Amino acid sequence: MSKLAGEGCKIIMPTEERKPLREIEKSIIKKYRKYTWSKFIKAIKDYKLVEEGDKIAVAISGGKDSLLMAKMFQELQKHGQVKFDLVFLAMDPGYHKNIRQLLEENCEYLNIPLTIFDTNIFDVAGEIAEDYPCYMCARMRRGALYNKAEELGCNKLALGHHFDDAVQTFFMNLFYGGKIGCFSPMSYLSRKDLYLIRPMVFCEESKVESAAQRYHLPVVKSECPVDGHTKRQYAKELLRELNKEHPGTKERMFHAILTGDIKGWPQRTISRR
Repeated sequence: MSKLAGEGCKIIMPTEERKPLREIEKSIIKKYRKYTWSKFIKAIKDYKLVEEGDKIAVAISGGKDSLLMAKMFQELQKHGQVKFDLVFLAMDPGYHKNIRQLLEENCEYLNIPLTIFDTNIFDVAGEIAEDYPCYMCARMRRGALYNKAEELGCNKLALGHHFDDAVQTFFMNLFYGGKIGCFSPMSYLSRKDLYLIRPMVFCEESKVESAAQRYHLPVVKSECPVDGHTKRQYAKELLRELNKEHPGTKERMFHAILTGDIKGWPQRTISRR
């Protein structure tokens, strides 16, 4: 087993039993309507991320972001006016067995019909770029997801990047790359005839985490040997400190993203919701 898989994961167990599924589904559109559901819907409306007849592959990593996104897509499919199909897609890059087990158990409990496929990405990335495998690992994982979504006949792939991910990416592009840039809510991969959509882009990580904690789902802490020692982690911690010293820093940076005419961002239709 590759060292990227770790020696197992620390599973942070909740102090209470998991909430009943019906209560979880109800709270998504009731209790957390303001902070997650309404912002999910706003992104979809503003950037026209979901359209009639779409077949959307929802990428599931097993983390709080992708699980909440999956449940919100199910609620949208159940209650929305637009008709579309969903495939819940997870890739096993060579996980330690307890990570995969927890992923499968959480999806089963949440009634998320998971399609999971195996790869040897951890092994390959570890061999090719042993000292700094992050770039190679991320690139190969994206490629595997794109290929599987195409194979399953999906025209869109939903990714769980949220508000904080966008701000961190903007920050990293500016300070490490010397450019103004950020991933887009929707982008097109012509070689795959596939759209990448990010409906969580308005959702703050703290609100997503609060929802996950309320549902009392077990959380896996990554044991990747480079986790916590990356440029993204440094950017995340620095932004946290800046936001403490200068409240509203992250919101102002996100406003700059929205109004900065960044290359690749689709035209936005402002919704009132």
